[in-house]
Amino acid sequence: MNEAKQLIQQITEGIQEKKGKNIVVADLTQIGDTICNYFIICQGNSPSQVTAIVESVKEYARKGAHARPYSIDGLRNAEWVAMDYADVLVHVFLPEVRSFYDLEHLWADAQLTQIPDLD
Repeated sequence: MNEAKQLIQQITEGIQEKKGKNIVVADLTQIGDTICNYFIICQGNSPSQVTAIVESVKEYARKGAHARPYSIDGLRNAEWVAMDYADVLVHVFLPEVRSFYDLEHLWADAQLTQIPDLD
């Protein structure tokens, strides 16, 4: 398994560990001039859940893929937190903020993979 796929797997598990929902992996590798190769988009129901998801993703990525984020933005109000892993950008949203920005629609020409919610 290549490094990006391994990292995506670990990030996904980290999100699911904290009950993050509506996980979408956008594969941007076939699109020119993008800032990264993959987006992972998910949501938490409250700022505290968003923060918990971010912490869980950090932990899983570090342990399972030996990766640390270059930067994390948005933790102050935890409505939209972006985590930069160079090739992979993770976006953790509150539901209403996610629907407002609608990243999936912006990247509609990307290959989108919906990860089923764990309940």
